Amino acid sequence: MKKTVVIVAHPNIEKGSLANKIIVDALLREEMIEIRDLSILYPDFVIDVAAEQHALMQADTVVFQFPFYWYSTPAILKQWQDQVLSYGFAYGNEGDKLKGKMFIASLTIGGPLDAYKEGGYNNFTIESLLTPLEQMANLTKMQYLPPVKSYSMVYIPNVYNEKHEVQERALSHANELLSRLKQQ
Repeated sequence: MKKTVVIVAHPNIEKGSLANKIIVDALLREEMIEIRDLSILYPDFVIDVAAEQHALMQADTVVFQFPFYWYSTPAILKQWQDQVLSYGFAYGNEGDKLKGKMFIASLTIGGPLDAYKEGGYNNFTIESLLTPLEQMANLTKMQYLPPVKSYSMVYIPNVYNEKHEVQERALSHANELLSRLKQQ
């Protein structure tokens, strides 16, 4: 496995996401993976741009790990993108610092797979909704790899999904991501 930086974007992974916590905990066991949990590092949304850019430059693969919120990424990840992926660093005349790196979006989706299709409850596929991230990778000259995604990942006791089912899906998700990273 090559050096990987995982940008974790969840407002409260410890209390708010069974699935993302399981995935991140599995990634933490790997020596070649650096986890950068944005909500812990930057609870006030004030991003240390130099530190984040340094972490990106040290990596061969960049992973965004996040829950799919309102058909997009959580706000802190968008803030991170706006500040860290700047002109002259990530794009523009001399902005080639990410050129050739691999990029994987790793996301948990609350709804079921059949809700994400043309004409389905959400009208679009996940791939369609992820085109802004694909274009981000294109603009920054990273190689966009197919996303690792899992559906029905919300657990609300006695309301939505069974805990053990979400745990199993999260472990499967983590294993798929790790397998993909080991192929890089």
